[in-house]
Amino acid sequence: MACRSKKVLVAMSGGVDSSVAAGLLVRAGYEVVGVFMRLGSPGEALDGLTPYGACETGGAAGKMRIGKQGCCSVGDAADARTVAAELGVPFYVCNFKKDFGRIIDHFVDEYASGRTPNPCVRCNDWLKFGKLHEYARQIGAGFVASGHYARIEGGADGERRLMRGRDAGKDQSYVLFGAARERLGEMMFPVGGFAKSEIRAMAREMGLPVFDKPDSQEICFVPDNDYAGLVERRRPELARAGRIVDGSGAEVGAHAGQHRFTIGQRRGIGVALGRPLYVVDKDPITNTVTVGDEGELLRGRAVVHESNWLVDAAAFAAWTPVMAQYRYNSEAVAARLRVLPDADAPTASGRAGRFEVVFDEPQRAVAPGQALVVYAADEPDRVLGGGWIARAS
Repeated sequence: MACRSKKVLVAMSGGVDSSVAAGLLVRAGYEVVGVFMRLGSPGEALDGLTPYGACETGGAAGKMRIGKQGCCSVGDAADARTVAAELGVPFYVCNFKKDFGRIIDHFVDEYASGRTPNPCVRCNDWLKFGKLHEYARQIGAGFVASGHYARIEGGADGERRLMRGRDAGKDQSYVLFGAARERLGEMMFPVGGFAKSEIRAMAREMGLPVFDKPDSQEICFVPDNDYAGLVERRRPELARAGRIVDGSGAEVGAHAGQHRFTIGQRRGIGVALGRPLYVVDKDPITNTVTVGDEGELLRGRAVVHESNWLVDAAAFAAWTPVMAQYRYNSEAVAARLRVLPDADAPTASGRAGRFEVVFDEPQRAVAPGQALVVYAADEPDRVLGGGWIARAS
C-alpha cells in the first residue's frame, strides 16, 4: 500500500474491520479522517455523542465501550470515536438519517411487492460510495475507504478492477457491485488482502479496544430480526389473511401476509403435509403463497434489471460465459449472459438496463429482488457488474 500523500475518508462503523482499515492507512502515511454515518437506527439518542447535524466533528473520546446493538447503533458510534482517538485521527459524525429513510422505504416496498431485498447493497450504492463520496470531496479527500473484504487492483490496461477479498469466507465483493465504475479509482479496501483472523490480531497489536468485538449479523434497522413487524408498522394493510396453495392451486393452509415469507423458506410455513415443503412462489396481488417440493425451487434462467457494469457492457452483446452469484451467502455458478435491449425505465437506483442469465445447471431459490452479481469466467475473483433479479424461470 504505497503512500501517495492523499487524504482518505474512512467509513468507521465501530467494528474491527473498519477500525483496522483506518489503522493500516495511518501506518501507511495517509492523512486519515474518520466518519461515522448516523442513520437513525433504533436507540441512537445518547448523551455524549455528537448531536444530529450535517457532518459534525466528534470531540475527544474517552475509552468507553457501549453494549453491542447492531451495525451503526449508538454503541458502534462510541466505539468508532474511541478508535479514532486511539489512532489520533479527526472524527466526524454525518447525519444520513433522511437519506437512509430511502433505503428503509425501498426495503418495505420490495417486501410489499413480493420480492426479497438486500438493503446492504443499496446502502453501499446510495450512501457509503454515494453520499459519502460527495462529503469526501467537500473535505478534500481523494479516497473513501471502508472495512469491506474486497480489493481494488489495477489491470494491465491501467483500469481499476473490483476483486473478491482474499478471505473467501468473508468476501464482500457481492454487496459492492453497484459502485459507479468511475469511482473505483477513489475506493480503498485496506483489509481486503487479509484473513479475518489476521485483522483481529492486528487490532489487538494496534491496541484497538474493538479487537474482540463480535461481527454484526443483523440488518441495522431491524435489530430484532423481525422484518415482518417493520413492514407491517409502515404498511399495516399488508397484515391480512391469505391462502397457502400447492402447485395445483389447491388451498392447503392460511397465512397472515405474503411479506412474511421468502422464496426457498422451509421453516415456519405453518403447513404439514407429511413431507418437506418450501415456499416456491408468492403473489402480492392476490396475497397468495405457493408451497411445493424442493425440486420446484429450481430455476434455469433469470432476467436482471437496474444493471451496473464495471466493464464495457458491449462485451456481452452475444452470449458470454460468466460466473453468477445470486445470493450473498451462495457460491458463484457457471452461466451464460447477454445484454438485453433497454426496455425498462430507470427504477429505484435511477438506472435502466437489463441482461439475461442462463445457468449451466438449474439453481435453487433464485428470487426476484435479490442482487445477481457477475464475475469473469476466466478470472473468477473479478467483478464485472450485476443488477437486480426481475424474474426467474
